[in-house]
Amino acid sequence: MVAEFVDGYSIRDARCLEVGCGKGGLSEVVEDYVGVDLSEVAGRDIRKPFVAASATDLPFRSDAFDAAWTVTTLEHVPDPGRALEELRRVVQGGGLLYIAPAWFCRTWAARGYAVRPYSDFGLGGKLVKASVPIRNSLVWRLPGVVLRRVLRLLVRSTGRRSARTLSFRRLVPSYDVVWTSDSDAVASIDPFDVILWFRDRGDAVLSHPSLWRAFRMRTGAIVVQVRGAS
Repeated sequence: MVAEFVDGYSIRDARCLEVGCGKGGLSEVVEDYVGVDLSEVAGRDIRKPFVAASATDLPFRSDAFDAAWTVTTLEHVPDPGRALEELRRVVQGGGLLYIAPAWFCRTWAARGYAVRPYSDFGLGGKLVKASVPIRNSLVWRLPGVVLRRVLRLLVRSTGRRSARTLSFRRLVPSYDVVWTSDSDAVASIDPFDVILWFRDRGDAVLSHPSLWRAFRMRTGAIVVQVRGAS
């Protein structure tokens, strides 16, 4: 998907940043590449420039890059709004962002309810495990998502500054045992909130140009063109 983003927007020769690069599996997608990860160990095998740093405090000057991407990383950042601010800061006006975290991380993932046997839990845990298939179904989740998004739009329409902050749900992660891919996530993020966050700052959300298209989004990536300096 990142390669399609790079080719689709003709940025193969651009100076690009990846936040949350891991072991650098995407480092060869472009020539001029810099990878960032919280762990110094992650950069040992990367043949491109690598910096160990936090997504919320990037050690680069403003407007240093033409484009940046972050994949399955934002949900692991305790303050994802601050991480987005840093991405906007280091990408120059007119530059591009590709945002693709794991959306809607589940509150029950940290304890492995979906994959552990019933025998691991007491009565309360067994009830939670039994409810997971229902709570995970679109029929159950969709009304809540729709209602929440409508309320978000209503709050946003008030013009209050607090409505411009990124809304997300804090999760208690499991670091000792990673039961599933999202059990170590610290934030559950609705892509609609991220789109609103960028729109409120005057950025162009190229992947979801209309609010209606944004409202219908459930999964996938968000592509943003950062607003230039006024």
